[in-house]
Amino acid sequence: MTQQTNEGAHGVPAGDEVVEICRDLIRFDTSNFGGNDSRGERGAAEYAAGLMSEGGLEPRIFESSPGRASVVARMEGTDPSLPALVVHGHLDVVPALKEDWSVDPFAADVKDGMIWGRGAVDMKDMDAMILAVQRQMHRDGTRPRRDLVFAFFADEEAGGDYGASWLVDRHPELFEGAAEAISEVGGFSSTVGGRRAYFLQTAEKGIAWLKLAAAGRAGHGSQINDDNAVTLLAEAVSRIGRHEWPLEYTKTTRAFLEGVSELTGVEFSEDDPAALLDQLGTVARFVGATLQNTSNPTVLKAGYKHNVIPGGAEALIDCRTLPGQDELVMRTLRELAGEGIDISTVHSDVALEVPFSGTLVDSMVGSLRSEDPDAVVLPYMLSGGTDNKSLSRLGITGYGFAPLRLPDDLDFTGMFHGVDERVPTESLQFGTRVLHRLLTTY
Repeated sequence: MTQQTNEGAHGVPAGDEVVEICRDLIRFDTSNFGGNDSRGERGAAEYAAGLMSEGGLEPRIFESSPGRASVVARMEGTDPSLPALVVHGHLDVVPALKEDWSVDPFAADVKDGMIWGRGAVDMKDMDAMILAVQRQMHRDGTRPRRDLVFAFFADEEAGGDYGASWLVDRHPELFEGAAEAISEVGGFSSTVGGRRAYFLQTAEKGIAWLKLAAAGRAGHGSQINDDNAVTLLAEAVSRIGRHEWPLEYTKTTRAFLEGVSELTGVEFSEDDPAALLDQLGTVARFVGATLQNTSNPTVLKAGYKHNVIPGGAEALIDCRTLPGQDELVMRTLRELAGEGIDISTVHSDVALEVPFSGTLVDSMVGSLRSEDPDAVVLPYMLSGGTDNKSLSRLGITGYGFAPLRLPDDLDFTGMFHGVDERVPTESLQFGTRVLHRLLTTY
């Protein structure tokens, strides 16, 4: 395929502009530490708003709390009878410890043909593609068929309370007329059975971040204490952490594994899909976690001195639930925790599963094949969550579609929240072409 040659706003070719936008975004340290503890989102929102303003739009910045900024703009389509499409990303990233990286995680260095930095894959790559495509459409005088709502949210990495969820609850008018949405963690490629396959995200697990609390009798560490909160909590955490959840297949995961079986010739065994997962390489980590509910202990808190038995102890559990499994999971966790353990919800959100069919899916598949004619496209479920959860409360059907053609030797799925996160510049340029075709034709 020939690379685009349209000149950007500052004389930069459009194919290169996406690279520069991605690097600029990474240089904003938008680390999200949870709760209302974040940084840099306002600066990143202002940057995105500036680019969209140059692209002929009238973006609005919304702050849910000082510095917690999201930005939204609407591009009018030519056919008002068509429902709008929300094209969204998030501006925040998970923190990065500089000493763990081989590069400065916020310098956005380019080496080995890749942009290195926190957010390179989650998800300032997609943010950059969205902005580059919108700007090219403005330069070319191209209007979409339907309204496009471009949104860049704060706080996705901590559940969206200060970002997408806040906007959906307080400014639903921003998404008026929208029926569908596209965002992150879908559309990337991997070689399966000798064929390049693209994974289009049509489902994502639900979230249940829980706190376990145990109360006991405080006392001297030298005494016998049969009401020790630490012991009670540790036993509950161990039972929950070691629980083996059964394998269960949704429409999405079944369709995905059947597709992999067809590509590889390896039989899909419902009782033991290990042989089929082995065909996926590093992607198996993403997919394997979608075949069952999960409950992982992540934090323990108790005590303040070696020789003092505390009167209480707490633990945090990260649960990810399959669609329709919330009540079953909570009932099972209460049984595993046992008596004397209080379970409360810190944050929860819905699981999603949408059809791998329809005009939007056909358009996404067609846009991929316009750049990669032999592409195989499979639906898959994300083990984490996205801001599509918040938009679903408005009846908006969300997909994960950040198209990237990737080299086989890149552990792309391992980059999410990982060390030395990076994305190939050629993959960004490929994704920009795919996304441009989608947004100008759908």
